[in-house]
Order: sequence, then structure tokens, then C-alpha cells
Amino acid sequence: MSTTALDTGPAPKRLSSRIPPLLRERTFRRYWSAQSISMFGDQISSIALPLTAVLVLHARAAQMGLLTAAIWLPSLLFAVHAGIWADRFGRRRVIMIAADLGRAVLLTSVPAGYALHVLTLAQLYGVAFGAGTLSILFTVSDSSLSVKVMPPDQYVEGNSLVYASRAFSFVGGPSLGGLLVQLFTAPFAIAADALSFLGSAFFLSRIRPAEAPPDRGGKGSLTAGARFINGSQIVRASLLSVSVINFFNFVFFALLVLYATRALHVRPGVLGLVLGAGAVGGVIGSLSTTKLAGRIGIGWAYTLGALMFTVPVVCWPLAGGPKPLVLGLLFLAEFLTGFGVMLLDISIGAIFAVVIPDELRSRVSGAFQAVNYGTRPIGALAGGTLGTLIGLRPTLWIATVGGVIGAASLLASPLPRFRMPTAGGSG
Repeated sequence: MSTTALDTGPAPKRLSSRIPPLLRERTFRRYWSAQSISMFGDQISSIALPLTAVLVLHARAAQMGLLTAAIWLPSLLFAVHAGIWADRFGRRRVIMIAADLGRAVLLTSVPAGYALHVLTLAQLYGVAFGAGTLSILFTVSDSSLSVKVMPPDQYVEGNSLVYASRAFSFVGGPSLGGLLVQLFTAPFAIAADALSFLGSAFFLSRIRPAEAPPDRGGKGSLTAGARFINGSQIVRASLLSVSVINFFNFVFFALLVLYATRALHVRPGVLGLVLGAGAVGGVIGSLSTTKLAGRIGIGWAYTLGALMFTVPVVCWPLAGGPKPLVLGLLFLAEFLTGFGVMLLDISIGAIFAVVIPDELRSRVSGAFQAVNYGTRPIGALAGGTLGTLIGLRPTLWIATVGGVIGAASLLASPLPRFRMPTAGGSG
């Protein structure tokens, strides 16, 4: 009896000690919850939306390229102005909530259109474009809000927690998405993403962080973000590299579902499991980044992440032969790239939190997105065109080599040598 009494007392303390300190803070915990729910829904939609085009509307390679381009074209068109407007308006949390609610409405229109037998590719293009536009407003606002919900000395840890959720969403989201597609059809699977945006809006409505004041702007505000990027060797090198990576990644991504289902004959449910199982690498990467960056430096962690994100993609065009070998190669590619993208994203998030001034965050984010994300629709259109002209597998080889070249360009930049400031403020 006495032994039991002694054991039950410290147990809650031992359990609570395993909870990351940031998650004990109410504001960060609610912010993290909003991000986690939304990212999980996004992963369901990432497989359900293209499968709707392929399986329900019988889209071809060029049309798949257009669909992917529609998602990212708003970045090229609106990102710079979105960043300026977010900085001037100032209430980033409100912008993020409005963007969540708008995306929920747009995505709900897909299963509604399917149920009414009026769903078309034109509607999918419109939904993709509208959701992409609202995502820009959300992202440029989040770049300013995120640094207000975590202390400066915990940027790496905070980003690790957020991206750990993203990694877990990679594990469960595509698998659940593939299952929902098989059980309820692809359009109805998209409804899960719509619900996730409502969950994100709810948790964001429950926080009140001290935001940076509005910047009413002045002369040169339109180009302020671009001028900062051009003057920062660190941000400029990152932008040049990831823009090339993203261009070729979206050449690849535009044809991924089509290639997997028609060339490799992978069923939707199995494809979801492959993508989800491979994302275990993302979970490991998110949990390893803080320690790895502490050992080799945050700059080298970012560079290593870029290389690990691009090189393993070669397994996709290499895939062939017996089905177990094909699935094994696809799993290996997804596992390693999942690890790499977590290492890349967490590292650069912490680096940018240090080097970009608060008053310019949304504008720098907007200018960065305009180039970085702006390459994505161009890459997707190029992928659809090349897939039609020269075939799916040759196009994937081009995408693989181009992505590796973009990642390797970091080796000649100052980014690998970048170190986070110490507690005393020295670099």
C-alpha cells in the first residue's frame, strides 16, 4: 500500500516533464494545434484533389499540369502585394482566420458539385486558384505571427514542433486520404480538408499574441522585401536554391499521381500508404533537427536537408520490375526526402527568424514567395507539357537532375557556415 502511494505521486510530474516546454504555454499550444489540424487536412487533400481530376474527370498530363499550376499561380501574381497588405493591416491573426474560413468554403464546393453532377475540371481549377490565393495571405501573415508565439531562443525548438506535426501529417494524411478516396470517392475525401480549416480557425480565434504594429508604409514599400532579399547573402542564396528546386520538384509533382497510377499501376489506396509510410522519415527528421543542427550547425543542417530532399527522387524514374521492388524504391525515396524536407524547412525557418527584421517579415515573405512559389506553376506547366511531348519517365529524369543542381548550389554560398546567435547575442 505504501509503495503504491509513493509511486502515484511523482508519475504526473514524470509525464509532464516529457512534454516540450513550449507546449505547456497556452498561446503556443493553441497556435500549434491550429497548424497541426490544418496540415493534416492538407495532406488528405493533396492526394484527393489530383485523384478527383484523374479518376472522376479523367484528366490527362497537360490538364494535371494546369491543375497544379492553378494552386501556385497566385503566388506569382499576388504574393508581393499580400505581404505589403498584411504588414499595413497589422492584424495577421484575423487575416489567417479569414483565409481558413474562405478555404473551407471553396473546398466544400467540390463534393457539393460532385453530388449535384455538375463538377468539372474548370471548377477544380477555380477552387485550386482561390484556395492558393487565400493560402498566400495565410502564409505571409503566419511568418510574422509565428515569431510572436515563441521566445527568440526557442525558434529551432518551436519550428521543430510545428514541422513535427507536418511530418506526422505526412504519415497519416496521404494514407487516410487514399482510404477515404476508395471508401467515399475522391471528391468527398476533400471535405476532410475543409473541416480541418474550420478547426484551424477555431484555435487561432483562441489566442491573442502581441503582434507587430501595422506599418503604414511609404516610399519603396512595394520593393522593400525584394531589396532586403537582394542585400542579404543568406536569404538570397536560399531563394536562388529553393526556387530551382521547386521548379523541378513541380515538374515532378505535376505528374506524380498520373505516373504512379498509370505507368507503375499503383492503386490509390496503396499510393496513399506508400506516401504515408515514407513520411516516417519526416517524423524522424523533425525530431532529429535540433540535435543535428546543434552538432553540425544550422547552416549545414539546411544544406544537408536540401540535398536529402532532392537526390533520392531518382528512385521514382528508376522504379520498375516486380511490384515489391517498385514499392520498395518508392518507399525509400519518400522516406529520405521526408527526412530532408523536415531538416530543410525547420532549419531555414529558424535562420529567417533571426536574420529578417520584424517590421519586414510579411513583405520579405511575400517577395520570397513570389519567386519561390512562383516557380511552381511554371514547373507544373512545364511538367505537363514535357510529359505530353516526351513521356512521363523521361520528364521525371529531367526533374530529378534539375533539383539536385539547385540543392548543390548551396555549397558555394555562405549558408553552410551560418550559425544561430548564442544566448549572449554573439553569432
